[in-house]
Amino acid sequence: MALPDEATQGDGGSGHFEEVLLDRITEASAWAEQDIDPDTQAETRRLITATLNGDEEAATELSDAFGGRLAFGTAGLRGRLGAGPRRMNRTVVSQTSAGFAAYLLERAAAGRADTPPSIVVGYDGRVGSAVFARDAAEVMAGAGVRVFLLPEAGPTPLTAFAVRHLGVSAGVMVTASHNPPRDNGYKVYLGDDDGGSQIVPPADAEIAAHIERVAQTPVSQLPRSTDYTVLGGGVADAYIAETAAALLGGLPQRPEAPGVAVGADTGLRIAYTAMHGVGSDIARRVFASAGLPSVVPVREQDRPDGAFPTVAFPNPEEPGALDLAFRTARSIDAELVVAHDPDADRLAIALPHPDEASGYRRLTGNELGLLLGWRAAERERVRAATAGTPSSGALACTIVSSPALRAVAAEYGLDYAETLSGFKWVSRVPGLIFGFEEALGYLTHPEIVRDKDGISAAADAIAMAREAASEGRTVWDLLDDASERFGHFASGQITLRLPSMAAASALAARVRQAPPTAFGDAEVTSSQDLLVPGLAEVPADVLRYDLADGSRVMIRPSGTEPKLKIYLDTFSDEGPARARRTAAERSLTQLERAVRDYLDQLAEGDEE
Repeated sequence: MALPDEATQGDGGSGHFEEVLLDRITEASAWAEQDIDPDTQAETRRLITATLNGDEEAATELSDAFGGRLAFGTAGLRGRLGAGPRRMNRTVVSQTSAGFAAYLLERAAAGRADTPPSIVVGYDGRVGSAVFARDAAEVMAGAGVRVFLLPEAGPTPLTAFAVRHLGVSAGVMVTASHNPPRDNGYKVYLGDDDGGSQIVPPADAEIAAHIERVAQTPVSQLPRSTDYTVLGGGVADAYIAETAAALLGGLPQRPEAPGVAVGADTGLRIAYTAMHGVGSDIARRVFASAGLPSVVPVREQDRPDGAFPTVAFPNPEEPGALDLAFRTARSIDAELVVAHDPDADRLAIALPHPDEASGYRRLTGNELGLLLGWRAAERERVRAATAGTPSSGALACTIVSSPALRAVAAEYGLDYAETLSGFKWVSRVPGLIFGFEEALGYLTHPEIVRDKDGISAAADAIAMAREAASEGRTVWDLLDDASERFGHFASGQITLRLPSMAAASALAARVRQAPPTAFGDAEVTSSQDLLVPGLAEVPADVLRYDLADGSRVMIRPSGTEPKLKIYLDTFSDEGPARARRTAAERSLTQLERAVRDYLDQLAEGDEE
């Protein structure tokens, strides 16, 4: 039998592997005995039998599934469905819920939350989500936490909204967002002083410690209770009303910038996909309540389906994910395509474009982030002028997003912040009025939701497109306006796939050891290593290089995949919009070539 990767580590050879595998079989047998789910219990026993019969694939799976626990971090849990402590299943969810409940009770005892603490639990349409949500509710209630369970599968922004709306101590959303179909997850929010934001250190480590302690007790012995409240439709109604009101509350459009009022119907034709997720019903109710045009859904993708039968990877960023949306758009001659990911916390939009075979081109996350940020700044300017007060508030984005938002903030006299990757940091920026990340995440109304929200962002994007159409213009024209006013920012990304996550971190370490002094003809004028304490919210494996020509290079290992990611940004403010775009994109091509040359030289130096 071929050995799993773990078997080849160390000096023990096949004897070491057999010892490790026997340990795994023992652990798996104990797990099966206390598993509360007959399906994963049977899966474990099949793996044990197959492994004992010499099945190398089963041995590899057993070794992985029982070789540790699924790590709990600032994003909560996310992993593959299946049996074992390193998979998403009812036992892991129950243990996690008991550990989180213990943390909340401890927090309440310290005066940092109400006594008893309370929580709202939501879930999406993925495989297992509804069952996991009920497990979470029962275990939390059994531990003495007041529990409110949302009545049906819904989008992540609804759960984030519910934490603030209900005034509870915490929230759990069972979702894996845009991950592959075989995944699920457990996302955590904190109320009270945290205002409904996702957890950040040290809360993640404190919760993880409680989970580890709870996991020493058989899951069947965890107290459970059905004494929890299943909510009605009031939370969704409130979310829809508040989101629509925020849009309708904008003041009249001004000609020099994207306006804020919804205006009269222009008959804008819009194709919409929910990507087999849970965003469709609530999104369309928000659009209708705000007086926005109706959308034509992609029928094959409009209802929740955890199998995601029409997409290999349910993420609007992925190649091919919008093919059906573009087909629907062509059939109605759509002027706008709107796409959510399966839990509707991310948004993509696309517009007709003559250079694309599909007829449509998707805006990048940075392009839409710039436009929505400009829109938020203009909304604040008009509000302040009406109130007779100075403009105030902050625009924020993650460090790997385009720095274009800095120029908008400077133009409007607003604060600006760059945070580590993740909306757990963006949402906590003081005075925030808008935040985004380049991976299609936007927070357009932080007074309503403290997490990225693809539904409210979609409403703003549709209103923006309709306002442009009422003037005989398009969103492409608005991007040209932005280039004229703020300069043109071009962004790109290099992704190096490596054998392991450790290899990605090792390559970043070699960059530190041989730091670049220039990329091509552009000198490095300043650099930052965010592992140095005090330079970011927490030390992070990110390297930043600012260049003499205004360009920027960011280098970081992926936190979830064996990749090194390099983010590139260039800038031009000379000439009209088209000239600026051409110059910035030419600089981007040159910068990418120079960065690749540097990395190649680094690799050659290692081989010598």
